Amino acid sequence: MDIISPSFQLLSLLDNDFYKFTMQHAVVKQFPNAKARYQFINRGKHEFPIGFDSALRQAVDAMAGLQLSKEEKNFLTQTCPYLDPAYLDFLQGYRYDPSEVIIQQNNTAISISIEGYWYRTILWEVPLLSLVSELYYRLTNQQRVNDEQVIAITKDKIEKYNKLGVTVADFGTRRRHSYQVQRLVIDTLRRSEGKSFIGTSNVHMAMLYQTKPIGTHAHEWFMFHAARYGFKMANSLGLEHWVDVYRGDLGIALSDTYTSNVFFEQFDKKFAKLFDGVRHDSGDPVEFAEKTIRHYEKLGINPLYKTIIFSDALNYDKVEVIANYCKGKIGVSFGIGTNLTNDVGLKPMNMVIKLTETLPQNKEWTPVVKLSDEKGKYTGEPKMIELAKTILSIPY
Repeated sequence: MDIISPSFQLLSLLDNDFYKFTMQHAVVKQFPNAKARYQFINRGKHEFPIGFDSALRQAVDAMAGLQLSKEEKNFLTQTCPYLDPAYLDFLQGYRYDPSEVIIQQNNTAISISIEGYWYRTILWEVPLLSLVSELYYRLTNQQRVNDEQVIAITKDKIEKYNKLGVTVADFGTRRRHSYQVQRLVIDTLRRSEGKSFIGTSNVHMAMLYQTKPIGTHAHEWFMFHAARYGFKMANSLGLEHWVDVYRGDLGIALSDTYTSNVFFEQFDKKFAKLFDGVRHDSGDPVEFAEKTIRHYEKLGINPLYKTIIFSDALNYDKVEVIANYCKGKIGVSFGIGTNLTNDVGLKPMNMVIKLTETLPQNKEWTPVVKLSDEKGKYTGEPKMIELAKTILSIPY
């Protein structure tokens, strides 16, 4: 008898964050020979029940059957004209290769590692995390609130955001309670009468509910560039190569792969004018907003024509503080993850899958690191972290 029911398996190749596809497109065009390794990091020190590895293995193996449908390809063609037809043809032929994913269990600890060509393995992170989350709640027999309560909780939130006058998007795929809960949440947001809800990072959900898929790039884009070109060149070349591919589309720059201070040193007038804004993902959001406003003003750019996307562990109270501070100073929007898709009366999981090494030029594997604006969010080998801090003159 199967450990998991067919309803647990992913139903669409597009059940993934949009920035995974936009980065995959860029990798296919610019770094087709690069290889990557990823590792699961259990930040919340969750204990997994015996047999979890077998259940996850079954779900991962089932992903080999996913493929882009004609309807999905048409949706991407119409919605995302900056994705090349050649890339969409590639995506139509893409199949997950479960042999790229190694899953092991030692008592209650789970290890997940991924290895292969970067253009292939880049799609694993988000669906794997969503599978881990849903399977964890199922196999530990944790009961969420019912569907009516999920809808009521979501309605209350979107009404508050509408009243506050801010725009919000769903960024919650990777740590959602379940596929069913995310659909309930997005359906409720889509039906709301105000103007706050503007889209979702989940491409499958965007297509189902005829809303906008939202996203640009993630930390791994800059982490790879550091391995390929050096820490000092990571931000500037990462941005330059992004512009080479998208020519002004998808113009939100992620700011904290090697601290926002280092980022703004390299985010010169050219990039500040080319990009529509920046994304905040760690550190104090109000301090970041103040820093961003000052940076634009120093370059002679009116901050009101630019946008900050805030996406770091947001809830209504945080959004209200940020929105009130930024009002009349700079444009803002909010990507809300776990607080939308996993607010179901249970403790949300705290976990990530991060790029750990890359083989940029078929020479040797190079460890990669991320140095966000919160030291607790650093990832990578301690020696490489210290090297990056020394090269980039990061004091903490």
